Formats: sequence, C-alpha cells, structure tokens
Amino acid sequence: MPTFETRLMQAGDWDEVARLIHASLNLWYEKNRGYRLVSGGWETMRLFPRVYEDLDPGCCVMAVETSSGRIAGVCFFHPRPTHVALGIMNTHPDFFGNGVASLMLRHIIGDAKRRGLPVRLVSAATNVDSFSLYNKAGFVPTRFFQDMTLRVPENGFDVAAPQGWTFRDATAGDIPQIVALERELAHIEREKDYHFFLRNPGGIWHMSVLVGPDGGLGGFLASVNDPGSNMLGPGVARNEELAAALVRGELGFHRGCSPVWLVPSESRRLVDAMYAIGAKNCELHITQVLGNYTRETGIVFPTFMPETG
Repeated sequence: MPTFETRLMQAGDWDEVARLIHASLNLWYEKNRGYRLVSGGWETMRLFPRVYEDLDPGCCVMAVETSSGRIAGVCFFHPRPTHVALGIMNTHPDFFGNGVASLMLRHIIGDAKRRGLPVRLVSAATNVDSFSLYNKAGFVPTRFFQDMTLRVPENGFDVAAPQGWTFRDATAGDIPQIVALERELAHIEREKDYHFFLRNPGGIWHMSVLVGPDGGLGGFLASVNDPGSNMLGPGVARNEELAAALVRGELGFHRGCSPVWLVPSESRRLVDAMYAIGAKNCELHITQVLGNYTRETGIVFPTFMPETG
C-alpha cells in the first residue's frame, strides 16, 4: 500500500493539479454516466488553481505519494467569517481506493476546528462514494438541489421582474446590502467573493441585483463564463418570483452558451418557471454541513465555481 502526506499547493503544481482534476472528473463520468464531463483539454481546469489562488491563496491541500512525490489528490477550501467551505475534491485515478480523499478531508476538518467554524459543501447526490465519505465524517445533508441547464437563445430572456423591481448590474456600492441580505437569508458571510466578482479578473465574472422601489435588494446572482466553468451562482433571493427573474436576467450574459445552475427542489414555483423557459435537469446535488447550521429562509443558488458557500 502506498503512503501519503499532505502539503499545500504551490505555483509549480498548477499544471499537475489541472491534469489531475481533468482526469478524475472525466473518468468518473465516463464510468458512471457514459460521457466526459470536461469536453475541453486539461488546460481548461487551470481555472481552479488560477481563481482559487487569487481568491484564497494557500488554501489548497494536496495528498502526495511519499515515495514518488506524485500528487495523488487535491482539495480546495475557503475560510470565511461564518464557515469553511469545502471545494472541489479529486483523487487521481491511479490512487482510487487508497484513502486519499479521507486524508485531505481530515486536514480541512482540522483546520476548521482550529478556527471554530462549521464546514459546508455541495456534493453530487448520485455519487454514493462521495456521499459516504462526508457522511462517515459526520456531515449532515441539509437541502436537495436539481442542476438545470439550457442553451440560452441569442436574444436572451425577458427578465419579467415583479412590478416596481429593477434588474441591473451590481456595483461596488451594492456590496453592503448584498452581504446583509445573504446574512439575513442564508446566515453566512462571504464579502470578499463579491469584491472579487466585481473586480472581475480575467473578464469571466458578472453579478446582477434586483432593486425594489425603496432601494432595498430583493436578491442578487453572480455567474462565471469560462471554458472551465459556465455556471450561475452564487446568489440569494427573498422569494421564488424574484429568484426566477434573477435567473432569466443573468442568463442574458450567457447568450449562445449552456450554463448550469442549481435550483432548490422544494421551490416548486421556481422549478416550474425554469421548465417554462426550456430548462432541463442534468444532475442532482445536496448541501451538507459539519457543525452548526441554520436553515436558509430564502432562495439560495449554490455553485461549483467558486464553492465558497
């Protein structure tokens, strides 16, 4: 049996990390779904080290085979004032079944305990091995989401915001209200993410808000459009009608593309509104928490890039 040790990712590891993520994701989907999840080359997966080292430098733990020095697994994590978010976790196919993921998970749980914070994540509901990894470590499922997608028409969609509400691009002046709204509805805080989106490194980020007649926010929604990830989120909204308007509006920044977004399955009117514009289900996910958790009171849109919620 090979032995492993953990260390943090360094700049010289980026290409090997990108190759590992590419190989791990595609092998699992080919074996279990019959298709490759990442259609582009491994270079597209450099998005993960590039974004996460910009957003959270020094927050990628790797499992390295002791004898060869090969990277056997990689997992990004994201400390925030209210929690530690566990991001994408991948094991190289050559090291499946050797406890690599468990080793990295223990490292991140230990970091969160030292900070006195709960750990949050989004995991595939259909990957029983992944669910078991977290469940055995004490994580508790909290909400169920369906991943939805469609090819956005070239003219986009009518926002159809409720009367009195205005859909527009977010600005730096909105950030205090964005942070306050997420704290109110989702009980978490990640202000640095929103500064990051509006700074827009690489020109791949966008964020929208819905503003009410009194100037208050009804919701916000960010998105990323890159060969390595084309996805809506993160975001929150006060109700399903506002959430549907945010999705329709943000899809306008992905015209001609096929983004994915996560919809809480219990939000029946929102789900139906997504079907009405032609969206289809493509995957299922669940959110899980280790430690203190207060259930969200509004609509939340988790995401895989960046997985900070």
